[in-house]
Amino acid sequence: MCGIIGYVGRRRALDVLLEGLRRLEYRGYDSAGVVVQNGHGLSFEKCVGRIGRLEARVHGRPLPGRAGLGHTRWATHGGVNRSNAHPHFSCDGKVAVVHNGIVENLAELREELRRHRFRSETDTEVIPHLIEEGYERTGGNLLRSVQLAVRRIRGSLALGVIHSDHPNFLAAARVQCPLVLGLGEGEQFLASDPLALAPYTRRIVPLEEGELAEIDPDGSQIFDGRLAPRARRAVRVTGVARAPSRNGHAYFMAGEIGAQPRTLAAELRTWSSGPRGVAPPRDFDRVVLVACGTAWHAAQVAKVALEELVGIPAEAALASELRYGDHPFGKGTLTIAVSQSGETADTLASVRSAREAGSTVLAVTNVGSSSLAREADRVLLMRAGPEIGVAATKTYTSQLLNLLLLALHLGRARGALPRGPFQELLRQARLLPGQAGRVLARADAVRRWARRYREGHPFMFIGRRYNLATAYEGALKMKELTYLPAEGYGAGEMKHGPLALVDERMVCVAVAPRGRVAEKMISNIQEVRARGGRVLSVATEGDRAVAAVSEEVVEIPPCEEMFSPVLAVLPLQLLAYHRAVALGRDVDRPRNLAKSVTVE
Repeated sequence: MCGIIGYVGRRRALDVLLEGLRRLEYRGYDSAGVVVQNGHGLSFEKCVGRIGRLEARVHGRPLPGRAGLGHTRWATHGGVNRSNAHPHFSCDGKVAVVHNGIVENLAELREELRRHRFRSETDTEVIPHLIEEGYERTGGNLLRSVQLAVRRIRGSLALGVIHSDHPNFLAAARVQCPLVLGLGEGEQFLASDPLALAPYTRRIVPLEEGELAEIDPDGSQIFDGRLAPRARRAVRVTGVARAPSRNGHAYFMAGEIGAQPRTLAAELRTWSSGPRGVAPPRDFDRVVLVACGTAWHAAQVAKVALEELVGIPAEAALASELRYGDHPFGKGTLTIAVSQSGETADTLASVRSAREAGSTVLAVTNVGSSSLAREADRVLLMRAGPEIGVAATKTYTSQLLNLLLLALHLGRARGALPRGPFQELLRQARLLPGQAGRVLARADAVRRWARRYREGHPFMFIGRRYNLATAYEGALKMKELTYLPAEGYGAGEMKHGPLALVDERMVCVAVAPRGRVAEKMISNIQEVRARGGRVLSVATEGDRAVAAVSEEVVEIPPCEEMFSPVLAVLPLQLLAYHRAVALGRDVDRPRNLAKSVTVE
């Protein structure tokens, strides 16, 4: 991990590489590097830190050449230092490699390659040495050398390769990590994310599992794992042409939080004519939702809605656990896979298990060209637009709304939800964009909370039923952005252990809108107050009962309980954001995190 950009063509390669790396910054990284091919061999530069630092280092030595590779690294093997940054080289310096993924049989390969000189602690460095050995055996066939290297590796990889003896030529390979080719006129591109290619081309060809490619200025050729040519059609990517902009905000995340009334409205517009053509077959008797991180929280909300509105068993499974369990899939199971990027490695592995077992797979993703979208039977494409902040905000509420509307339409299609209640719920859904705007207008109150409890206070988030997941998501946002402890609990579980944490320093954020469990939430809040804890509540406008037992309250408009997670999470996003800003954190790029987790 985490970002790859490659270029061959008529332009100065370094300019394209640096622009591509800038566009990949949002993915999270700790170091960066470039390598450019010229008439004298390969020239490179790499450093720890941001792209701006790399640009400063190459300012005095422009690295001339028309072909090259760039990389942003998110450390997996080896510390954060210049030696471990990509690119990595063969012993003779003729082969350079950039790599996303993990080499799982690293120890075995390093032992076999002990005659080679290693300069880093990374798993990636075995790859150029493997290619170097293959190059000798194949008489200088670079693509065949890459193929032989890939066969030796267990794990995952998206690979870009350049060789000093092969002018204006790149090789690439993909195993379990995203990689796309960009098609131009007299120039070709390689990237781990189409966003990196937006200034130059919107025509891409995503590499499929196990494929390799060779690229030169006149075009590219794709091969399967046996090097048999494969004919592939380009797809057109839309919506990513402009460079990301903060639009006057200090951070991208601030703008993305504020954009949620618009993104929710965009989602509703796509549902206005019906279930968007993605309604799955009716002959299923259970649903398994698979996801990771924030997407798993959205899946938990969907589980409650599906069981209430459709009347069938539903399970929200962590994909990272499910992929190694005894699979609950089958022909009678509808699998719903939720992933903002559509490239989450664990989710994709679970989807493949589901399809092998005969389960129909419905993808909920924000990227129509993603691996998940291509591998699913049906796709529910979100309309949230690119999200630059690593911590999900607008994509979470888009996931929530799409999953809730899907549950509504499934309930109606299967006859479990009568027409009258169905129409009333749709009417209430259409109110959400305006209601979200009202919640976000109360940001000043949340900012005061954040500053008052900036440090020295552990945070606990509690909720029940639909808002159990909201508590989990609030705690996750706090941990991601502030680097401070925060825990999410089911409020009904407080007596089973978490109450031991409560003292006068503890801040308990209670998600307590009106609904089936409102009275129970008030009892749980009182348990915290009785032990000296401070309680900040998210409650429905005018709810005096919650206000009476809370130290402070942020109100959300009255709504049907199933839609309350969409509104209740907004103050929690703001709370984490403002607390992180007060602590001086890098809100858009939290330490140690990546936007898209494409490896285990």
